[in-house]
Amino acid sequence: MVVSTASVVDAGLIQAAREGDEPAFDALVGPLIEPAFKLAVVVLRDPNEAQDAVQEATVKAWRSLGRLRDETAVRQWFFAIVANQCRSMRRTRWWSVVRVESIVSREQGLHEQEDERLDLGRELSRLPATDRAVIFLFFYLDLPLNEVAKVLRISPQAAKSRVHRAVTRLRLGMVEVK
Repeated sequence: MVVSTASVVDAGLIQAAREGDEPAFDALVGPLIEPAFKLAVVVLRDPNEAQDAVQEATVKAWRSLGRLRDETAVRQWFFAIVANQCRSMRRTRWWSVVRVESIVSREQGLHEQEDERLDLGRELSRLPATDRAVIFLFFYLDLPLNEVAKVLRISPQAAKSRVHRAVTRLRLGMVEVK
């Protein structure tokens, strides 16, 4: 069995981080913070909430390093913690309150409505959080379906189905005449 140098370094970093070495933990998780933040923004649609989610997830990751079993799967392990934190935050009472920023003005002109149909970002924001997350993980972070499945804690076949369903919904939203 051939072991790559990268996995040996990661194993050493993980062991050092488990022993309380903060720079080792930073070396493991640091490069994942930005994509994790983007994942949280996609799910929560609020940069401030996303920042809080990633901070909480990072603390949880630090505390649960002992539960990391597959040393080659640090990325999906951390993204799963971030995704779970986002789900937890969405369950709180504050998410049931309508935010002023989310109310769309009804006095838009015809041209603005046409532009709105073509705006991919707006259409993505209309998708459910689970659809936005699967699109982000699969297309933006370019994770393979088996890693998407592990992050979202679903089967690979369910991940494939969710990607297909999310893309279909997105396409329908883009061509739908309003």
